[in-house]
Amino acid sequence: MKTRTLILTLALGGGLLAGAAAVAPVFAQSDAAPAVRQDDGLSMPQIHDALTAAGYRNINAIERERNRYEVKASDADGRRVELSVDPMTGKVMKTETRRDRREEATRERRGSDGAK
Repeated sequence: MKTRTLILTLALGGGLLAGAAAVAPVFAQSDAAPAVRQDDGLSMPQIHDALTAAGYRNINAIERERNRYEVKASDADGRRVELSVDPMTGKVMKTETRRDRREEATRERRGSDGAK
C-alpha cells in the first residue's frame, strides 16, 4: 500500500510542477511593457498631451468610445467644447461647442422680453 501511495504522490507532484512550468512565462512578463498596444492607438495621457499642444485647456474628461476618444475641454477662446478625437493620430475629428448655463439663461430672458 505504501508503494502505491508513493507513486500516486509522485505523479501528482510531477503534474503540478509541469503545470507550474507551463504557466510561469505568463507571470514573468516585464512590467516595462507598453500600457497600450500599438494597434490600440494613443493612450489617454498621449491624447491629453496632443490636445494641450493644440491649444485646448481645462481638459477634464477623456473617455474611450468604440473608434474615438470623447473629450471635454476649453478651446483657445475659453469656450467649453466636446471633441471627438482620432485614437490613432490624436487629431480632432469633430468639435461641438457646449453652451454655458448662464449664457442660455441670458438668451432665454432676452427671448421672453423681446430684447436682442
